[in-house]
Amino acid sequence: SFTMNIYLFVYDLMQFCGHSWIFTNMIIRFMTFGKDSLADTFYSIGLVMRLCQLLSVLEILHILIGIDKSRLLPRFLQITERIIVLFVVINSQEEVQGKYVVCVLFFLWNLLDVVRYTYNMLARMGIYYLPLTWLNFSLCIPLYPVSVLAKGFAICVSLPYFESFGTYSIKLPFPFTFSIYFPYVLKMYLLVLFTGMCFIIQNLFYERMAHLGTGNIKNKRS
Repeated sequence: SFTMNIYLFVYDLMQFCGHSWIFTNMIIRFMTFGKDSLADTFYSIGLVMRLCQLLSVLEILHILIGIDKSRLLPRFLQITERIIVLFVVINSQEEVQGKYVVCVLFFLWNLLDVVRYTYNMLARMGIYYLPLTWLNFSLCIPLYPVSVLAKGFAICVSLPYFESFGTYSIKLPFPFTFSIYFPYVLKMYLLVLFTGMCFIIQNLFYERMAHLGTGNIKNKRS
């Protein structure tokens, strides 16, 4: 409906503004301070990044109620990956926040999202630019696996701190004699992360074919 289309446009606009601000801020800081800007990336833009990622959870709801025709499982996996790495791994360990991998992750996430939300906003208005369409459905194919590798590296870097501080590890009192050692949970999640990557990459190729097939390109040009 027209109302839902307006709502989705406003949502995409908010996300575009947030990610554009982060992306521009990162570039300006790097051009001004050089490598010194990399270590405090999280402290400078972490709040806005967390707000944007929390807002992205609405995209799962959009699919569930039918106003977004994207496939649920791939989008769910992509969003939960970011939420887990950002809030559970990075946000909970101050020692990880200053690592260069955080800057790499934020750069990749925002580069992809600036393109994606720009495409979405124009698509809501029925505007399709072939270069932007190509970029939206092509850029993610090489960059998504790189971002997964960066997520995996961030998790590996965080493991010694989770082991030292015991963050999120739980040991239940007698008579349960049951404990959860969180570093083991993260190691198991690494398997889920890389298994899910194969499924998502397959879906990215499917979406690219669906939107950039010869027939679709001719229709959008006409």
